[in-house]
Amino acid sequence: MILAIVMGATALYLARALLVPIALAILFTFMVHPIVQRLTECGLGRAVSVATVVGLLVLSLGGVAWILAVEFASLSIQMPVYRDNLITKIGEARRLGRGGVLDRVQSAATDVARELQKDTAAPAPPRDTPTPVVVRSEPSGLWQLPSLVEALGGAGTVLALVIFMLIEREDLRNRLIRLGGYGRLATTTRALDEAAQRISHYLLTQSIINASLGASIAIGLLLLGVPFALLWGFLTAALRFIPYVGVWLAGLLLVVFSLAAYPTWHQALLVAGLFVLLELACSFALEPLLYGQSAGVSQVALLCSIAFWAWLWGPIGLLLATPLTVCLVVLAKHVPGMQFIGILMADAPPIAPPAAYYQRLLAMDRAEAARIVSEYAKDRPPEAVYDDLILPALTHARRDRRHGLVPETVERYVWATTGELVDELHARRGSAAAGRVDTDSSARPAPRRVHVLGCPVHDEADLLGLEMLRHLVDPARWEIELCSPQLLASEVIALVEETRPAAVCIGALPASRGGTHTRYLCKRLRARFPDLRIIVGRWGLRDPAGPVRRHLEAAGADHVGLTLVETRGHLQQVYGLAPPVAAAAVRT
Repeated sequence: MILAIVMGATALYLARALLVPIALAILFTFMVHPIVQRLTECGLGRAVSVATVVGLLVLSLGGVAWILAVEFASLSIQMPVYRDNLITKIGEARRLGRGGVLDRVQSAATDVARELQKDTAAPAPPRDTPTPVVVRSEPSGLWQLPSLVEALGGAGTVLALVIFMLIEREDLRNRLIRLGGYGRLATTTRALDEAAQRISHYLLTQSIINASLGASIAIGLLLLGVPFALLWGFLTAALRFIPYVGVWLAGLLLVVFSLAAYPTWHQALLVAGLFVLLELACSFALEPLLYGQSAGVSQVALLCSIAFWAWLWGPIGLLLATPLTVCLVVLAKHVPGMQFIGILMADAPPIAPPAAYYQRLLAMDRAEAARIVSEYAKDRPPEAVYDDLILPALTHARRDRRHGLVPETVERYVWATTGELVDELHARRGSAAAGRVDTDSSARPAPRRVHVLGCPVHDEADLLGLEMLRHLVDPARWEIELCSPQLLASEVIALVEETRPAAVCIGALPASRGGTHTRYLCKRLRARFPDLRIIVGRWGLRDPAGPVRRHLEAAGADHVGLTLVETRGHLQQVYGLAPPVAAAAVRT
């Protein structure tokens, strides 16, 4: 795989003269295709729509190129004046810092460097031999014709490819689908549609946003009297295509130019304030309004991709980095052998919250585990936090312990920390958020509390499951008494005989050796108490076919719950919704 990557990068570099025009043509095709499609749907033919859009594109790019050429010519004339202003400001900054901390640090560093150079400096070469002077003349006149022809030929190639790609779009798409094979029609179609939709949406939306920012910058600079406002507006819009870095690079260049263009400092401060204000308005107002989805690439992967394509193809690589990375991520999503690229580069969460929570517990990072629980609980009820986040982590810890992957000390740390976090979550939410409180409870007598005995089968993980169940019910209507997981079956029977609960809830999380013990306990309880309601909680178990349910029900269980919500719903259905007299009769 490493050899293939190296060979591919080498081929991309050596064939850049051929591949760059094709990539630019594909980029422009994706960008203008939505407009062509909209014009075609309005009644214009495909050829007329393509001609109209490409003509407008050429006129726009030609007009911008002409304006930029005029601006650059004027800027080159004024460059000596700007250079003198910038040198003056640098001298003023040095005078302000003279005698200060920076000046003392610079002086000390200079002295140290001078001392180091005394011993390591090489002897100066003899000055007897004069240094030869080589005079080179830059090509001018007709000698520049090959470069001009090459540039015009590349532009013409891109233009022709755009036209034919827009006209023959369906034919090109069908050929790609045929390459994928008839057996992969669905996968190839999804990949092409997703890539085209993401890239077109990104390019069109980003172009609108960048053009709006560039126009706003140009208008603001014109109002402030900054010269070459159109040039700086275009430069800002162009550099903003480089994610996260380009816009601030444009701002830095603009501020430096303001320092060079004016003898005072306040004009540069006004320009910097204008730039920051417009960029913040664009980022927090315009982008959320226009963006319906992201490009699907993580920020770190996008920055690495930008660096790679810039190294490979230069400035054109900066422009093509995001579309090419989007295509790679979409391809990795649908090709079986490339999932690792999607994991490394896509913006989807790389790890599910239960796995992230369990991994932080394995690392004994309580603070990060608590943060994951708090973030997950922000917009979810407690039962969702318990069933979807905490119970899967406990099940995973028990499974790893059973296979000898984690020591017992780590498993007990997982239990202890989870118990603390569950108590903290319950304390923050309050008992009113855990259960459903009747609004008219003051108008009628309080119902009798239903007594339920909770029996953990195996260890503290089962006890934690029962503790979370107790948090989810209304304490005014339910009394869930928890016993020790170290009790034997005979001791549990004796405890039931002594307390006479309305129901026994057996907590038995999956991935344990407690399945046989659970069935044995159900049989013993059913033989001793024929009328007792026995509820088994196998919380976190995936049992679509129901064999576990059938085995436990055959052993004497009245109900087997696979989630805490399911167990709570069964309790409320049998006891919680009954009037006080009926509840007492059921218990009797």
